[in-house]
This record gives sequence, C-alpha cells and structure tokens, in this order.
Amino acid sequence: QVQLVESGGGLVQAGGSLRLSCAASGRTFRPYRMAWFRQAPGKEREFVGRIAWTGGNTYYADSVKGRFTISRDTAKNTVYLQMNSLEPEDTAVYYCAAKTSAFGTNYDYWGQGTQVTVSS
Repeated sequence: QVQLVESGGGLVQAGGSLRLSCAASGRTFRPYRMAWFRQAPGKEREFVGRIAWTGGNTYYADSVKGRFTISRDTAKNTVYLQMNSLEPEDTAVYYCAAKTSAFGTNYDYWGQGTQVTVSS
C-alpha cells in the first residue's frame, strides 16, 4: 500500500512563496505520474499541475502557470510544489496524488492534504 504525506503548508502573505512536499512510502513506488490538486472552501477540487515520474515533463493549470513549479526527486520518492507570487485566491487545501498507470484518468493514491492560506 502506498501512502502519500504532504507537508509545507502554512500562512503566507500575498506575494510570498511556499514549497510543498509530498513524500511517498510503502511498497516499491513507481508511479506513472504525480499531480497536485487543491480545494478551496465551498469549491470543487481543482487540478493544479502534474509531473511525469519518468522524464519529468510537467503540465500546469492556467491559473498557476508561471507562478508554480512542480519537481520530483525519484531517489527520495518525493514530489514538490514550489509556489511563488501567491495570491489570496490560492488559499486552499493542497493534495498530492499518484497515478500508477498510463491508462485511464483516475489517480490511485491521495495524500491527506495540507492547508495553504494566503492573506491579503
């Protein structure tokens, strides 16, 4: 069983930066893709960005493009979300997720989430 644990959330002023981490543990971890999602109060869960575990290709939602960067350390089984130029609209619980197969659209494993609050 794979477990994903996010960390690094907190309170930051608008314009500031945070780096979230998502560490995977459990059996041999070889995901196809890792992703970050977020959910603000009263809103649907929203895709933030993703990274291919092999090769490291990334893709971002338009709302964060140019401000957020996803990276991974395969030796540490960890994926990161560097968030710069944060805006109050970025306030949400951030979740990482792992997709184990190239087929289908669902992510197989999810973390518990970490709160990010951006004050104006």
